[in-house]
Amino acid sequence: MSPETAEQEAAAVQKIDWNAMLAPYRRPVMWKSVFQLVSTAALLAAFWFAMLWSLEVGYWLTLLLAVPAAFMVVRLFMLQHDCGHGAFFRSQKLNNLVGTVLGVFTLVPYDYWRKTHAIHHATSGNLDLRSLGDIDTLTVKEYLSRSKLKRLLYRLYRHPAVLLVIGPTWQFVLKHRLPLDMPRNWKREAISVQVTNLMLAALLVTMCMVVGVKEFFLLQLPITLIAGSIGVYLFYVQHQYEDTYWRYRESWNYFNAGLEGASHLVMPKPLQWLTANIGLHHIHHVSSRIPNYNLQRCYDSHPELQDVTKLTLWQSVKTLRLTLWDEEDRRLVGFRELRAIRQRFSAPVQATKPEAVPATWR
Repeated sequence: MSPETAEQEAAAVQKIDWNAMLAPYRRPVMWKSVFQLVSTAALLAAFWFAMLWSLEVGYWLTLLLAVPAAFMVVRLFMLQHDCGHGAFFRSQKLNNLVGTVLGVFTLVPYDYWRKTHAIHHATSGNLDLRSLGDIDTLTVKEYLSRSKLKRLLYRLYRHPAVLLVIGPTWQFVLKHRLPLDMPRNWKREAISVQVTNLMLAALLVTMCMVVGVKEFFLLQLPITLIAGSIGVYLFYVQHQYEDTYWRYRESWNYFNAGLEGASHLVMPKPLQWLTANIGLHHIHHVSSRIPNYNLQRCYDSHPELQDVTKLTLWQSVKTLRLTLWDEEDRRLVGFRELRAIRQRFSAPVQATKPEAVPATWR
């Protein structure tokens, strides 16, 4: 797509009254929300106790059962995610209560995550505001202006093994217990972290007393690690693909960032159910107050929402090689393309913006 065509389409997007068009889909339905919550929690409990029984058969069966159990945790997080956006119940107090309780099972302190996720929605695709709640992404010029050591650290950070294995373990098991990057004036969020930790400790002690310490960790660790990897992978592919959206503040637009910078991950119906329709991520970014169970109906009803970047599961795997934003071509590129990109520069490379310091897993 040429820059002229892209700008024309962006102008057309801005003329649509998205708030009015999507308002009918923002109404939560109490029985649907309660049914999703109860059925998902019941399935998680069923798989968990099936895993406990399977220890007598063989740990190989326990690990097999850990996969559907992990997907139940992922689905619970998606319901917590709806609570965080005020989309699951009409009452914000009920959203907050349910979200806080779910945070114990997902290992995600509700108010802290809610704050960082709101920042993600408000700044997604804005090169001047790369901050909390995102996967760190450098531009090509920023990367080339760095020292060899900093380039190596960024390469390690963006390696799939770090993003999908080490990163989720650090994020959910350790970092969420004590988020050192949290600003000191986030008092409510700090309380949320400690409340979640206390509730989690009480649950852990209780379960260890009921089923045994060894048995508990043999069951819970694989669930936690698998669920964390799935969750991070979904978040990654929803924003990190070749023709995604990154702009500097002066040309950034919220609705364009939602439609162009959030993908439609096309999944088989069972996976779409397990992940609570989060693959329709572009709609979620355009209107985050839409409950997960209304996203498909919204998509089906509006052709304007169907002409977006679609990724199959196989195509999403290929995005793992994309690591840098090429400002000139407006696309994500991989490290292998750097040699060709270097030829554009006839003078020593300087970063066009202040160097963004890469963060550890946030």
